[in-house]
Amino acid sequence: MLIPHPLLGLRDAQEFTYLGDANLMNRPDPNAPNAEAMFCDYVFLRDNPAGVHRELWYHEQGDRSWLVVTRNTVTHEILGAELASDVALAHREGSK
Repeated sequence: MLIPHPLLGLRDAQEFTYLGDANLMNRPDPNAPNAEAMFCDYVFLRDNPAGVHRELWYHEQGDRSWLVVTRNTVTHEILGAELASDVALAHREGSK
């Protein structure tokens, strides 16, 4: 499987370590009134989707960047990849 690294081009998936759902980047607010329940859900509840899904991948054997990879979990087709830092920045700017 080849991952289209946004800076380095196509890279073999063996260079990466898979972390899981990209929603892990959206940590709950620790000051929210129901923070304990939100963190419980954040840590222990995971979806197991069939189809297009956004995932976190770490380029361990390369430039050590974090990517958000959009992948079809049924076919393993990679639909795209973005730097996780860019995704986080866009999320912060969109919530202002």
